Amino acid sequence: MNFDTIIIGASNAGLSAALTLGRSRRRVLVLDGGAPRNAPAAHAHNFFTRDGTPPAELLRLGREQLQPYDGVEIRTTLAQTARAVPGGFALELTDGTAVTARTLLLATGVLDVLPAIPGFRELWGRGVYHCPYCHGWEVRDQPLVLYGRGAAGFHLAVLLHHWAPGPVLCTDGPAELDAAQLVTLGQLGIRVVETPVTALNSAPTGELTVAFADESRLAVAAVFARVPQQQRTDLAAQLGCAFTDDGIYVQTNGMGLTSVPGVYAAGDLTSPFQQVVAAAAAGMGAAAMLNSTLIFQDYAPAG
Repeated sequence: MNFDTIIIGASNAGLSAALTLGRSRRRVLVLDGGAPRNAPAAHAHNFFTRDGTPPAELLRLGREQLQPYDGVEIRTTLAQTARAVPGGFALELTDGTAVTARTLLLATGVLDVLPAIPGFRELWGRGVYHCPYCHGWEVRDQPLVLYGRGAAGFHLAVLLHHWAPGPVLCTDGPAELDAAQLVTLGQLGIRVVETPVTALNSAPTGELTVAFADESRLAVAAVFARVPQQQRTDLAAQLGCAFTDDGIYVQTNGMGLTSVPGVYAAGDLTSPFQQVVAAAAAGMGAAAMLNSTLIFQDYAPAG
């Protein structure tokens, strides 16, 4: 095997895992597949001692702090295929090379499946957000639109009203809410708008405008949305990893081990609870478990 482990993904979970394994005297290859999911955001929040740091700066610091550990190598390439082989795993990379490792750590993240509404993708992370814990403080007590329907839209509306009372829930069509949910939203002062959304526009002042099919408009400070997610790569499926019941996230044992021996996973690809600091912590935990497993695999008791 070329490496003790290959970490696929070089964002917060991947770099945190690399730091732990580098300090554990492991030979590690980190595959950097490009910009992370939070790249559009101006700042990352809720990271102890780093609150408000731009995402790119966090990754720059992470790479810089890996430099003393000569066992860690970072390559800017993607893993195209991954399969089990005797003694570990073999990967074919998009740069045309092949590598092997005793173990794998998947930190490939997820993709947000954004609606085909003009302006939605352009404003994602820059006025259209997914997480109030990341961005709610900056727009507290200001007018908000919440985009979602059914149980997900209801949960988002109840959650966000704590940061900004009286938001508007836009369901972009039938709300798919039951009578009890509608009563709750009414009690909280949350208006439900089922009219289809036709566009999102931003002003130089930072104010957003939500345009509707009936030509009405809402001026708001921000939009928070619940959108579907999918795995960023099919590597977990190639390796035969089990997924959560909804089919979206890679299942782990709580410390990063997947259903496939020798394959670990950390970060957004394992859970809808997606925070920078949580991903970094998960990367560290998975790496520690992986290293401990390798140590005891290699230990041969006398006699």
